[in-house]
Amino acid sequence: MVRSFSITAKERMRMIDPVLLVCTLVLTAMSLSTLGGGLGEMMDFSKSAYIVQIVSVIMGLGMMIAITMIDYEEFIDKFGGIFYVGALFLLGVTLIFGIAEGSNKSYLRFGPVGIQASEFVKAAYIMTFSKHLAAVKDKINNIKNLAGLALHAGLIIGLILISGDLGVALVYMAFTLIMLFCAGLSSWLFAGVGVLAVVGFPYIWPHLHEYQQKRILVGFNPELDPLDKGMQPLISRQAIANGGMWGQGISGGSYYENLYASHTDFIFASFCEKFGFVGGMILIITLTVMAVRILMIARKSRCLMGAYICIGAAAIVIVQTLENLGMCMAFLPVVGITLPFMSYGGSSMLSMYIIIGLVQSVRAHRDKYFFEMIE
Repeated sequence: MVRSFSITAKERMRMIDPVLLVCTLVLTAMSLSTLGGGLGEMMDFSKSAYIVQIVSVIMGLGMMIAITMIDYEEFIDKFGGIFYVGALFLLGVTLIFGIAEGSNKSYLRFGPVGIQASEFVKAAYIMTFSKHLAAVKDKINNIKNLAGLALHAGLIIGLILISGDLGVALVYMAFTLIMLFCAGLSSWLFAGVGVLAVVGFPYIWPHLHEYQQKRILVGFNPELDPLDKGMQPLISRQAIANGGMWGQGISGGSYYENLYASHTDFIFASFCEKFGFVGGMILIITLTVMAVRILMIARKSRCLMGAYICIGAAAIVIVQTLENLGMCMAFLPVVGITLPFMSYGGSSMLSMYIIIGLVQSVRAHRDKYFFEMIE
């Protein structure tokens, strides 16, 4: 039988995973260096925006430490339902009162402060979906349980899709599927969905608008439209190449200055132009170590809910990194995905610190369990 006992705050601080903490701080330092080096040169990026990013980092660190101290199990058991309803409410309010950026209505603005609702919802969704997965356990493939999980995920993802933020919705779909797979969802279901997608695509394609077809084609081959839809990915690729082996220096480079989202979606290109191939490899290795370390914490967790939280966190890091790097190197369509701990944005930065705080809480409270033989 598994029982638990309380541990002090001091003991919890000692249990903070140092590898994960170092990765977080290294990535944050890389972000602030890149943004600081491009101050005044990056489009739509000012000194006040840089200060906002620094404040977000400080707040994020404080929130990460605070969350580490909280027993995530007790917290989610007590407030999980409230957080889920709150997430739905926040997304709903954004649909009604949100500010549109391009075709996406995903921001709420309070005076000079703007928040991206879908970023903050990530943590609430991971917590509640992990609890749901742990509750169904070995009966996940039961029709009733599958329907419940589909409703749980569908309400959140559906509201994000309605807002027009396809990129973020795809990230949610991806890490949800990864969590379901790791929780034991039948491989036959995944295979069935895959077959339906392959079979259905030829029938769906002709019904897409011409601009939608063009966006998909150009996304995978930007040379098809180098003066319009494919321009930004091509400039991004040139910026990466211009960095060479060692980069142009923290204040160097010129291609990134012509990138519309050089401080957000294309920050990897800005970073590589400044710090070169070596810097880019260090960045990728750091993100890889972070994802692997989170999965190691998941494996050692003695609580299913904690393991699923870690899997969801690792999936976010992996999915967003692969998609963002693919966009920056002109391999994948540009869908507005941030690079974890690197891209500018207070919402994105705070969200990632909260998620890592949850992982740290899983690590810190792992040893509250012990096994006791019952005769």
